[in-house]
Parts: sequence; structure tokens; C-alpha cells
Amino acid sequence: MDSNDFRKAMRHCAGAVALVTVGREEGRRTGLTVTAVCSLSDDPPSLLVCVNRKASANPRIREERCFGVSFLAEEHMPLALTFSGQKGFDGENRFGFGRWSTRVTGAPVLEEAIVSFDCELRQEFETRTHSVFVGDVRDAGMRGAASPLLYLNGAFHGVHAIRDAVSLGDLEARKLGWSIFS
Repeated sequence: MDSNDFRKAMRHCAGAVALVTVGREEGRRTGLTVTAVCSLSDDPPSLLVCVNRKASANPRIREERCFGVSFLAEEHMPLALTFSGQKGFDGENRFGFGRWSTRVTGAPVLEEAIVSFDCELRQEFETRTHSVFVGDVRDAGMRGAASPLLYLNGAFHGVHAIRDAVSLGDLEARKLGWSIFS
């Protein structure tokens, strides 16, 4: 399959936006915006993170053997743009925005994130363009209710535009929804 066609197809798949960050020492921190993060297992608790091999964070994750993952809320769109390189900031300069802290491993995490994970690198796999990092979660922080930031069709979006969400437990809504198919 042609890579351009693949990218066009993947743009139709909404992804949660997160920051992957690394650097125990202030002045040596770096990070990037990603959508390729998912839970791998709960035994042990672990995440799978894909990072472009050209990203400055890639060799640093190997060097420090730890990283943070901070899932962003809708109001963090400027941070997503900053860490994606679209605002002209790189490395430590990206951390001039938001409130940052550390947990068990010392990797930076965003304090206001919807949820953040502090991970210790357990394993890595190389592909042609990306490294796939498996991180054992050493700690997590949760902010609570917030609208997550999504990446869809080449842009960042909030979920606030989705109206009349239906709960799986809402029997009347299920009947109404299934009546469309009958």
C-alpha cells in the first residue's frame, strides 16, 4: 500500500493526544506529541508507546530508561502544538508551558493532564521509522473529569462537539438506536 494512502486512511481514526516526555534534569528535558500510545497489560501495568526514530526524545528514552506519558485535555491544544514542533520550540523550551512535576522515575509529567503515567522502560522494538517502547507503569496521576483532546483528520479536536452521547446502560436510547435498523 502507498504510504500517502495509508496516512489518509489513518486520519479517519481518532486518537487520544498525549505528550511523551523524558529528562530527569531540568535543562535536559525533551518530549513530543503522540497519538500512538495504548495500554498493553495490567499485569504488570504497562504501556506501549511508538516514537519516531528521528525525534529528540527517542535516544533519550533509551539513555534514561524511563519516560512520562501525559494525556491531554481539550484546553491543552497549545501544548499539543508546542510539543509537535509547530510553535517553534524544542527541547527544554517546550517545558516553559504548563506545570510539570516528577514521580517515581524522575521523568517529567504534566500536572494538569487528564491522566499521566510514569514509566520505566522494559523493552523496545525497532521498525523502519519508529521505536516501539514498552514501559512498566510505576505511578499514575488522574485529574478526573475533563474533555480529552483528540487528533482526527489532520487536526486537534475536543469531544465537546459530540452531542447527545448515549450510555450503553441507557435502555431507552438503545431501543431508539436499534429501531433505525429494523
